[in-house]
Formats: sequence, C-alpha cells, structure tokens
Amino acid sequence: MTPEDKMTIEERYKYLSRMKRRYDQASKAEKSRLLDEMRAITGMHRKALLRLLRAAVLEHKPRHVQRGRHYSPQVDDAIRVIGETLNWVCAERMTPILPEMARHLAQFGELSPDEALLQELETISVSTVGRIVQRVRQDEPRLPQRRGHRHYPKGIAAQIPTRVIPWDESTPGHFEVDSIMHCEGDAHADYVFTVQMIDVATAWSERVAVYGRSEQEVAAGFVTIVSRCPFPILELHPDNGPEFMNDHLYRFFGQLVSGIAWSRSRPYQKNDNRFVEQKNNSLVRAYLGHAPLVSREQRDLLNDLYEDMWLYYNFFQPVLRQVSKETMITPAGIAHTRRKHDEAKTPLQRLLATKILPQSKARLSVQPTD
Repeated sequence: MTPEDKMTIEERYKYLSRMKRRYDQASKAEKSRLLDEMRAITGMHRKALLRLLRAAVLEHKPRHVQRGRHYSPQVDDAIRVIGETLNWVCAERMTPILPEMARHLAQFGELSPDEALLQELETISVSTVGRIVQRVRQDEPRLPQRRGHRHYPKGIAAQIPTRVIPWDESTPGHFEVDSIMHCEGDAHADYVFTVQMIDVATAWSERVAVYGRSEQEVAAGFVTIVSRCPFPILELHPDNGPEFMNDHLYRFFGQLVSGIAWSRSRPYQKNDNRFVEQKNNSLVRAYLGHAPLVSREQRDLLNDLYEDMWLYYNFFQPVLRQVSKETMITPAGIAHTRRKHDEAKTPLQRLLATKILPQSKARLSVQPTD
C-alpha cells in the first residue's frame, strides 16, 4: 500500500466494523483468508487486527495519555522565524518549504540551522506545524476587538421580518428586489442606479433606472414598475439597503399597492436574495459592466434599453425552474445536492399557466401574424 492510499483511522474502523460481521460467522479457513484481505487493505499487523476483531465494541477510543514531545525546541524557534518571514501563511503552504527557507534565512544570519534541525524540518508533518504555529503565536499581541451588545435593526427594518422566499413558491407576485449602483468613487454622490425585481414563481423581471436615491426618484421608479407589471405584487423582499429600508418608501408602497407584504434578507446573506442577485449579473452587469452613469440623460437612455429588455426577457427568453432538490451523502461523508429542473419556458408562458391574469391582460399572449 502506497502512502497516498493509506487509510485514515476513521476509515479503518468503518471498514473493520463491516468486516467483523463476516469474520464472526466465517469458518477457521475463511477467517484466515479474511485476515489476509484485511491486512492487505489496512496495512495493519494480523495481531492488531485480531485484537480489534475480538473486542466487544469496535470503536475508536480517544487517547487518554498524550504523546511526548518528538521534535526539539529548535524547531519551534525556526518555525517562529520562518512564519514571521512568510507573514504566517497556513501550515499547508509553510511545511513544504521549511528546509529551503531555513537555509535561505541562514545566509542573512536570521537562523543557524544544523543538519539535525534540517532533518527535522524535512520530516515534520503539516498537522504538527499547525499545532506549533498555534502554540508559538498564542502570546502575540493582537489588535483590540470591538466588544459590546449585539446591534439589532432599528426603525423600519425592525418592523419587517427576515425570511427567504421558498424556491418552490408557486404563486406569482413574490418579488425579490435589489439595487445595482452605476458609479465609481464616491457612492454618496448623485448617480444612476437600477432597481430590479424578480418574481420567484415565474422569473418575470422588472427593471427601472433612477437618478439618485431620493424619495421622489425611487417612488417614481416603483410607480413605473407597478403600472407595467401585469399581475399583482403580493410581496417585496429587498435587502437591508437604505434605499428600501426607510419610512417614506414603506408608507408609499402601502398606499400604492394595498395588502402588500414586506420581508427582508438577513444582513450580509446574499443567498437570501439568490434569484435577483443572479439576474443582477446576467441582466444588468452583462450589458453595462461597471461603467459610471452620472446624468439624467443616461438614466433616460438606460430606461429605453430596459423597455426593450422587458419585452425580450419576459416574452421570448426561456428559463428553467427548479422542481426538486435532494441532498445525498456519499460514503465519504460529503453532502451533494441534486437538483432537477423542468422544461424551459418563457416567463410569459409560466405566468399564463397560472391563470391569474385578468381578461384585460390577455393581450400579453403574443399571436403570430401573417
């Protein structure tokens, strides 16, 4: 067995616990053959295998008496100097170059390694280096950390609950909302930014460009979206940005759309708004990049582009929708999520399939012309 194929202790016990049932039921000749097989796979001595297989409970017991020191104190000193030189990279990156760095630092008088020390640095393991690094750095001065009570949301954010819109939401009208800044440098100056809304059930997308983040500008942008959206908006799910979490917008939307529900994502958790975050890249940044837009004329031109995109992406661009999600655990203990998607359909087709559109909006269905 090569060092690369060597089994870990946990893998050995898992393997032997399965083989123990076969070993207990086998004949004397079969037991000898099974011992040879287990010796070849695990690399253990036959006596060690017999001792484990005859135990009442086959489990890995923690060590009660810790091992003594194996490496000399000079190794700690060398790792301290080398770690400071390399700005304390992780043990996995430091271990392979310990002998080389020791010889290199010896040229500048930082270390005086002898052959015994170099031999230890060549044979030391990654885990041992990690433990030594943790030990030699425990008395280092550290920057002061801010301590105090946990900061809870204030104002309107404290009244809006945090939640994640389920991926299998079937009723249209639950929108994830986000804003995309088109600026560089000072983010507090006036610039153009995009407000984007994505319906979780149908992938219907709405976008509008506004200039600045004043109450009037943001409200006017939402008026455009509400008047253009062909189905009722049941829920808004933004992040915790100040352009959304303010009393003016909360009051305005309560007057504009009756009975609307509000929810918000957790701070610094972009996966809570995963649908709109993905569309920020494919439907906004893919067209505009990170170019700064700082005038009302650019805002108007961008809204002209968004009008064409509204028609193209909602009426003609098919999208997939997840229909099932299953988490599988591999024999190695690694979790894999298996997702299945339905047949690709346009957001319009998905919206029409729900049959929630009133008759006055039946014109949305595009009929072929001669």
